[in-house]
Amino acid sequence: MKFKAILFAAAVSISTLAFAQETKKASPPAGNAIVGDTYGAGVASSVESKAISAEKLGKKLKKDNKKVENVAIKGKVTDVCEKKGCWLTIQTEDDSQFFVKMKDYAFFVPTALKGKNVVLEGNAERKVISIDEQKHYAEDAKKPQSEIDAINKPKEEIRFVANGIKVVN
Repeated sequence: MKFKAILFAAAVSISTLAFAQETKKASPPAGNAIVGDTYGAGVASSVESKAISAEKLGKKLKKDNKKVENVAIKGKVTDVCEKKGCWLTIQTEDDSQFFVKMKDYAFFVPTALKGKNVVLEGNAERKVISIDEQKHYAEDAKKPQSEIDAINKPKEEIRFVANGIKVVN
């Protein structure tokens, strides 16, 4: 009987801890995303000065066989995950966008980053995105159901995995 009581207490403790950690992760970090703020590993000044545009990244991805490692990109944040701050989108010069995830899900960004210019450091690739994944991120972005339902085919896009992000203006 004691063993069952101990086992029950351990189970309750573990589930409480898991719930507390999930609750802790349930919203993006607070912050105003002011110039100079960094997220993740940050971006060194020497890297920041070598940042290329999203348009140049697209050309580089075509040239380098769909993958570019250790690159710095500059651009404007157009959207941030409302749930956790675990992804964002960057606007390109031709008014399209590319998707950014944080390396190893190790850091998140505040929603205040939306509309700010940033430099990202990390790896980029062209990737085919499944219908289910597109719908998942559309739900995260709180898109209208009609827009989510309209997603009906995989699409190829630029995906960027950021090691660090710095707000530049």
